[in-house]
Amino acid sequence: MVITGASAGVGAAAARQLADLGADVVVVGRSPEKTAAVARSIGVEPLVADFARLGDVRRLAAELLERCPRIDVLANNAGGIFPRRVVTEDGHELTFQVNHLAPFLLTALLRERLVATPGARVITTSSVGNNGGRVDLDDLDWERRRWSGLRAYTTSKLENILFTRELARRLEGTGVTAVCFHPGNIASDFGRDGLLYGLVYRTPLRHLVLVSPEQGGASLAALSVRPDIADFHGVYFDRMKPRGRMSRQARDEALARGLWERSAALAGV
Repeated sequence: MVITGASAGVGAAAARQLADLGADVVVVGRSPEKTAAVARSIGVEPLVADFARLGDVRRLAAELLERCPRIDVLANNAGGIFPRRVVTEDGHELTFQVNHLAPFLLTALLRERLVATPGARVITTSSVGNNGGRVDLDDLDWERRRWSGLRAYTTSKLENILFTRELARRLEGTGVTAVCFHPGNIASDFGRDGLLYGLVYRTPLRHLVLVSPEQGGASLAALSVRPDIADFHGVYFDRMKPRGRMSRQARDEALARGLWERSAALAGV
């Protein structure tokens, strides 16, 4: 089981919970120190990759293919919300790249190994925030639209759902299941730098409106081992409730195909 964004929060909690169940977990994170600490706690070697660099994603995929003769679960969990617009060295708006384009690329590079693993599944961490997103295929990098950290984040979470739905369509008949989910609003370091989010995440309000990383991790862990997961191919879960509330755009099959095609061109796959 491969879990990205596993240096803290939902990913770290899920990694520990799945390891406790006896799973062989590959811990992937951006911070060398934090990722090593999580990996050490479950007795495995860490893999470090910064999704702000697509070169790191390609290197990570090569390392995973070398290390993992089978991949039963690919958990695309890495992501973030950022306080200012940043363009990566690859030329993309940071939120779009980290939250959507990098996991898109990683999944594409691991596709053959996933298909070769009976019963494999791809689980992508989305958010109820998808309902506030708006995808513009002609402005994926926010060059023309007015940018805000929250708008870029919610749009990326909508892109996660569109990616899952199109991935499910393209994987039909392969035996690989694709789902995505909202883990709850997590009381972790996530979003601490945003103005509105930071008000909640940095104050005692977090204990009133947020759930723990362990609770969020439990949703990811449950989806990783759920025996009937194939019955929910392409489905968005709100925590453990299937078919959660989605943006109207999330149901647009043409938009999902268009996003896939644009993403493939941008990622070079």
